[in-house]
Amino acid sequence: MTTSADWWRGAVIYQIYPRSFQDSNADGVGDLHGIVDRLPYVADLGVDAIWMSPFFTSPMRDFGYDVADYRAVDPLFGTSADFDAVIETAHRLGLKVVIDQVLSHTSDQHPWFVESRADRQNPKADWYVWADARADGTPPNNWLSRFGGVAWHWEPRRGQYNLHNFLPAQPDLNFHNPAVRQAQLDNVRFWLDRGVDGFRLDVVNYYFHDAELRSNPPLGPAPHPYDRQRHRYDKSRPENLAFLEHLRALVDRYPGTALLGEIDDDADVSLTRMAEYTASGRRLHMGYTFDFLRDGFSPGFVRERLETLAAAVGGGWPCWSFSNHDVARHVGRWSKDPADRPRLAKLCAALLLSLRGSVCLYQGEELGLADAALAYEDLVDPYGIEFWPEPVGRDGCRTPMPWRHDQANGGFSTAKPWLPLPPDHLALAVDRQTDDPASVLSSYKKLIAFRKRHRAMISGDQRFIHSDDRLLVFARETPNETIFCTFNFSAERATWTARPEWVVTPLDGHGFAADISGSDVHLPPFGVVFSTENQMVDY
Repeated sequence: MTTSADWWRGAVIYQIYPRSFQDSNADGVGDLHGIVDRLPYVADLGVDAIWMSPFFTSPMRDFGYDVADYRAVDPLFGTSADFDAVIETAHRLGLKVVIDQVLSHTSDQHPWFVESRADRQNPKADWYVWADARADGTPPNNWLSRFGGVAWHWEPRRGQYNLHNFLPAQPDLNFHNPAVRQAQLDNVRFWLDRGVDGFRLDVVNYYFHDAELRSNPPLGPAPHPYDRQRHRYDKSRPENLAFLEHLRALVDRYPGTALLGEIDDDADVSLTRMAEYTASGRRLHMGYTFDFLRDGFSPGFVRERLETLAAAVGGGWPCWSFSNHDVARHVGRWSKDPADRPRLAKLCAALLLSLRGSVCLYQGEELGLADAALAYEDLVDPYGIEFWPEPVGRDGCRTPMPWRHDQANGGFSTAKPWLPLPPDHLALAVDRQTDDPASVLSSYKKLIAFRKRHRAMISGDQRFIHSDDRLLVFARETPNETIFCTFNFSAERATWTARPEWVVTPLDGHGFAADISGSDVHLPPFGVVFSTENQMVDY
């Protein structure tokens, strides 16, 4: 583990979704003690840190992203002592611990909201976003919820609407109120004092709203109504930058801690927002957008996104991911042919671990899992239920981790899991892949180790050399090292003519073995080659 204050720069962070990682008490839901039991597996991958999705007290309307107590562990997941055991075990194994912070909104069962909604005169009356109805009784503007419908909920106790960017049960806090900002900074400080090494900030650009409640302008046709607006006034407000600087100042009092922000904005401004939010060393340490969490995947798209960011980001730092708990797993998004998925999974691992920036891996990604196909009656995600059958929601990427192919529920639990574990995931269980040198899991381990051994892959510059409809070639380089990375995105063979002076070293053992003829590199479907100038790559 890197022990310097900037351990996060180039780090590989493994996301754990606690509900689905390991159940230790036979209730069908993963828990903190289960995480402790499985941390040796995570450390063996070679990653630098874990990121834990919420485990705080919650009615679980949005599975923990509706917080009712920012400082307490929900009994579903265990106790405060169990959390301390996670910290102690992770640190002993050389892993940093990053936890989610959902600062923009709370549960409607949070004591703050219960008090705020009671009337218009109580001490918390201005802690949430309240607005009067228009003359005809309709909401104050055209803002929409991410989860469907209008973003306003009528509260008869106050005779006003309150804002909710997600579920009605997730009311938005009023960050224009200094007391709210201070209360959330105090909650962050609580976990810093408990020993965490950083925070993943949920929807970090949603904290502030337009104080004038102006309606968003139209953006154009889109399948989802939410995407038909330019989200100019309901998020990414300029006041947010000053708050992030206050948050950064707090975190900087705890050396070696870091802030990772989820930035959800209109697609054409997402990278600009990342640059803005990670600028100048006074805001986030790193941020990620949804650019690679959507459907786009091609050599040209990857190059355009990375070059656009490089032009905008300056001294900022990105964090990349292809999958997480909110989107369909990438091998299923990017390939509809199951036969291609093991090779595609290895290509994606090699690509993700070669990009300039830090990296988040989502649990099960290292096994090559695609989304589970669930029946409607098995769904629990309110977003998936609301929009069934398209989009299919988030349950398919949240099914339990398959540990053993020969045990009930894949070794996740001895009880019926909160979501079913699909039979096709059992064939990809950890025990089936651990000792197989050609498995997806083995490739992830080798690629993470390869990245760690080469400073150019962690912190070097990125220079694009070639892209077409199949191939992407770029260099990662420091003054002392240059590594050329060549990727075949297609399900067919492709040829790249390297410079004569390059020494081409294919990733043998990963199923990538290329046919090299002089300076011509013939890559197999989804093949990858790392090479250097005048020396062999040690991988």
